[in-house]
Amino acid sequence: MTLIRWQPAPLQTEMNRLFGSFFDSPTVVTRRFTPPMDLVENDAQYVLRADLPGLRPQDVKIEFDSDVLTISGERRSEHESTEGGYRRVERATGSFLRSLTLPAGVDASKIEASFTDGVLEVTVPKPEQTKPHRVAITATTAPSATLGSEAAPAAA
Repeated sequence: MTLIRWQPAPLQTEMNRLFGSFFDSPTVVTRRFTPPMDLVENDAQYVLRADLPGLRPQDVKIEFDSDVLTISGERRSEHESTEGGYRRVERATGSFLRSLTLPAGVDASKIEASFTDGVLEVTVPKPEQTKPHRVAITATTAPSATLGSEAAPAAA
């Protein structure tokens, strides 16, 4: 007899998520800031673009270690006080860290970064591919032996 794992119907799962988050969640919800990133590859380089609205270049740190490119930083919230009313905060704040593993052989000194209008662009040159080295074969001529004749032993 085979066992089949029970999985709830999609509607039941969605209802459990909706009511569970409605009744069980705390009144203050914090959202984690995870910047969206694109990684584009062309013939000569990798180009990473990250949307970091509201951040300044000094709020972001870029590190490259052991073929891993890491972008980290923090978006701080503006603390505003409101009394006697409701307030809704939808913008995520907090620290973030994104890491990408790149191919071996990237020269860290050639990585460049720019920050324009809230978009971080990091350019990573591709490592030079090792080209196969062709080894030339030289032909040597060996003494030819005639078929059917045996070499006479050398006289002492």
